[in-house]
Amino acid sequence: MGFESLIGRIYPGRAAEWNSRGRRAATPGPRSICETGRVSATPSENATYIEPGEFKRDTNYITTRVTADGRDGYPVEPGRYRLIAARACPWANRTIIVRRLLGLEDVLSLGLCGPTHDKRSWTFDLDPGGVDPVLGIHFLQDAYFARVPDYPRGITVPALVDVPTGQVVTNDYAQLTLDFSTEWTRYHRPGAPQLYPEALREEIDTVNRRVYTEVNNGVYRCGFAGAQDAYDAAYDRLFTALDWLSERLATQRYLVSDTITEADVRLFTTLVRFDAVYHGHFKCNRNKLTELPVLWAYARDLFQTPGFGDTVDFTQIKQHYYIVHADINPTRIVPKGPDLSNWLTPHGREELGGRPFGDGTPPPPPRAAERVPADHTPA
Repeated sequence: MGFESLIGRIYPGRAAEWNSRGRRAATPGPRSICETGRVSATPSENATYIEPGEFKRDTNYITTRVTADGRDGYPVEPGRYRLIAARACPWANRTIIVRRLLGLEDVLSLGLCGPTHDKRSWTFDLDPGGVDPVLGIHFLQDAYFARVPDYPRGITVPALVDVPTGQVVTNDYAQLTLDFSTEWTRYHRPGAPQLYPEALREEIDTVNRRVYTEVNNGVYRCGFAGAQDAYDAAYDRLFTALDWLSERLATQRYLVSDTITEADVRLFTTLVRFDAVYHGHFKCNRNKLTELPVLWAYARDLFQTPGFGDTVDFTQIKQHYYIVHADINPTRIVPKGPDLSNWLTPHGREELGGRPFGDGTPPPPPRAAERVPADHTPA
């Protein structure tokens, strides 16, 4: 298959944006997070994230899907794919949570990148020799280049890699977790929860759109704003949305219905990073999460639920943001706080009723090889 045809399959209607070497014809557009920033001729330098004006996320992901019927050429098969994530990244954290809640560990292996990187790529520096033991690569970008030579966009996590070819299949994180729920059902554990039930999908999608725009991405629009007016607008929109969420969750335990759904997973990974990173580093400082009673109790409820808090590595989270974003934090000093012990205090949300896993059951404890180090989390 020629390069133009390959690009056409990955980015329908967009092949003309690249030349035959896989380079965009024009200057690369805005970046997405969690990715490695703007590529330059000096890859050892840190990336830059702030640009003039408003931060705009690049949402052009590789949209190939792994499905039960294999309609994109990638059928669901046990052991064929490897989920590459980083505990530092909120978008990747979602996939780790959903994989664990659904019990996909036996059929979908997990590779973890370290919390810091340069302009080139996320790296497997947590593994012996700095090499992923399954893919045999040091730089995640190698899996992207195996699919598209000189891949011209950001090297993002999460990414689903086809192990036999070493090629990235998709980095479309939003679709990835939905597909875990709907396309990998044959391999769900007994008692797996319904995170994206058909009867609730319209409401889940509606909530997810607002949470993504104003909260998940909203903290980045604050932190990466390159102008005062852009920051002010993002700040106001963020806290308007958090107030809306507080009101919604004041009378119901979870965002949609009385059980945990995809919507809760998506909100949790932002809330759990709020006080440790976003409040100070991204200047989202009207309130700390601990000063928002409803959201703080809701976040603690999820954190104490198996499959949520036991995936969170606060040490790596802080290292990523405070070291990698050197244009925001030039000293790269990582703060010691905040105190994390309060994540385990009683939340009282049981009084609202609800069944965390619906008719299902909690997942078993994480496997030894996938446990967060004890000194990185209070869980």
